[in-house]
Amino acid sequence: MLKITDLQKTFNAGTINEKIALSGFDLNIADGDFVTVIGGNGAGKSTLLNAIAGVWKPDFGTIEIDGVDVTNMPEHKRAKFLGRVFQDPMKGTAPDMEIAENLSIASKRGLKRSFRWGCSRKDRESYRELLSQLELGLENRLSTKVGLLSGGQRQAVTLLMATLRKPKILLLDEHTAALDPKTAAKVLEITNKLVCENHLTTLMITHNMHDAIAYGNRLIMMHEGRVVVDVSGEEKKKLTIEHLLGLFEEASGKKFSDDKVMLSK
Repeated sequence: MLKITDLQKTFNAGTINEKIALSGFDLNIADGDFVTVIGGNGAGKSTLLNAIAGVWKPDFGTIEIDGVDVTNMPEHKRAKFLGRVFQDPMKGTAPDMEIAENLSIASKRGLKRSFRWGCSRKDRESYRELLSQLELGLENRLSTKVGLLSGGQRQAVTLLMATLRKPKILLLDEHTAALDPKTAAKVLEITNKLVCENHLTTLMITHNMHDAIAYGNRLIMMHEGRVVVDVSGEEKKKLTIEHLLGLFEEASGKKFSDDKVMLSK
């Protein structure tokens, strides 16, 4: 579903602030894989997601989504392949519009528009049923402005919006990092349910080692713009944080020292 070949990206090339973000990055992800991505600050995690989303073009290399080369495709055109949830709960929704209106916009992504009511009675019933699955009481608040929701509620709505029209790839960019632990756990529970039930090919960036191990069927660890650890299947099920750190040290020749990630153990 996703094939990345020799991806390279350098920011501020030729200046004192030159930063190599991706260095010959290769990755193949099968249809339905749920891949967690972890690494220290500056490892290239967000740069990778932005490259897939088309926020910026790589300096070299190719990106293919379901057999389509999207490397030079502009961001707005490749959006039809993708669903994305950001770290900031304020992104990904229209805060001054109702929950039902936000879901209506998401449901029509990639479709031709026409002059008719944007949210019919049938649509509202469908959204009510979808929201009830979140178990957050939002099914009775369809007319509530999204900007009035809590961070966790908003991320849950954003997840629904991102998956309403099944994307080829779902990108989750530390989407629970700004939430308190209890709310983050609930959003991750909802995430896992939506990903598994809809068989969504997913990349989830996280700074939490426990979550990286607990969720998904594959884990990759990045360092200096490349993959240094790639664990899946039965090996991942048996993985511990100590084993993961050992694999990182063996592959990179360095001890893992990112405070944010280490504190999340």
